[in-house]
Amino acid sequence: MKWIKQIYDCFHAYKQWFLILIATSLLFSYLAWLAYPETFKVLVGLMIVFTLTMISLSVFMIMIKQKIIETVFQDFLLEPNEANEERLCRVSPKTHWSLIRRMGSVIRSYQSELNDQVIELADYENYIEGWVHEIKKPLSLMTLVLDNRSDEMSSLVRQRMLHVRDQMLGDVERILYFARLGAAHKDYIFESINLLAFCKQTVEDHQTLLDEAGFQIQFIGEEMGILSDRKGLAFILEQIIFNSTKYVAKNQDHPILEFETIYDEMHDQTILHIRDNGPGVSEEDLAFIFDKGFTGGRGTYTRQATGMGLFLVSKMAHDLAIQLEATSGLGSGLSLSLIFPHVKQ
Repeated sequence: MKWIKQIYDCFHAYKQWFLILIATSLLFSYLAWLAYPETFKVLVGLMIVFTLTMISLSVFMIMIKQKIIETVFQDFLLEPNEANEERLCRVSPKTHWSLIRRMGSVIRSYQSELNDQVIELADYENYIEGWVHEIKKPLSLMTLVLDNRSDEMSSLVRQRMLHVRDQMLGDVERILYFARLGAAHKDYIFESINLLAFCKQTVEDHQTLLDEAGFQIQFIGEEMGILSDRKGLAFILEQIIFNSTKYVAKNQDHPILEFETIYDEMHDQTILHIRDNGPGVSEEDLAFIFDKGFTGGRGTYTRQATGMGLFLVSKMAHDLAIQLEATSGLGSGLSLSLIFPHVKQ
């Protein structure tokens, strides 16, 4: 079927020339009828054979020429240097040479700019990764001091220092996961996880942040098993916790963070609802909270809003096949639902 389409495309591209050839044949057939009526049938037969032969030969030669041009053009696209540009000019009609040279110049210009951007991006990524590894050294020293010299500082100072350290660790983790978003290979290891116990462990790991914000933690529902990557899931829960502590409403007396597990029998899914009673999100902003850099109305509550936390959550959830849903309203807090598919092992 491919060659039939090629023949059709050839006829369509050169139809005016084929129509001229057919019209010329018809004219000569008419003249033969006027001049040689006794041999008209023989002459017309020869004219038809000649016309069909010329059309077939032309189509065949055009298809071969087109195949050569396509091959050279593919080489030119893969490597748009001047050598391939000249090769393409040699096999193409002379009327196209100026267009080919202009196209080659534009492609090489864009390719040069792209190469420069790739080099700059690689340098930036190397710098960020180096900075992350360097910042871990003072963080480790801070942790060592807090663990071994806690008796030399008041409990309030120690709690504030732990709070600052955990915030810095969270920022470092976000940078690392953001840098890994474009990685070709991601080292996810899916294993069985007890969801409610995992939530409790994650909360314990960030208890200082929650204590500093005065949060009361509630766990509702029964223990349920899921299949997921521990590091990835921990990152999702951490970012949601950071998000809740960051957006505590001013003068809020009793901030609450609630974890609830539910099994949806109809759709065979395990659902984790994470709710807070913070300022909430307006209806017009709710559809955009997972967009990169979006802060919306909630961003006015703190100058630390970057719009990256929930964006990274959505990216990680996509990698782990977790469906995200959000419900909220101004003054009614934010509820995020993590929907885990049932996987038969």
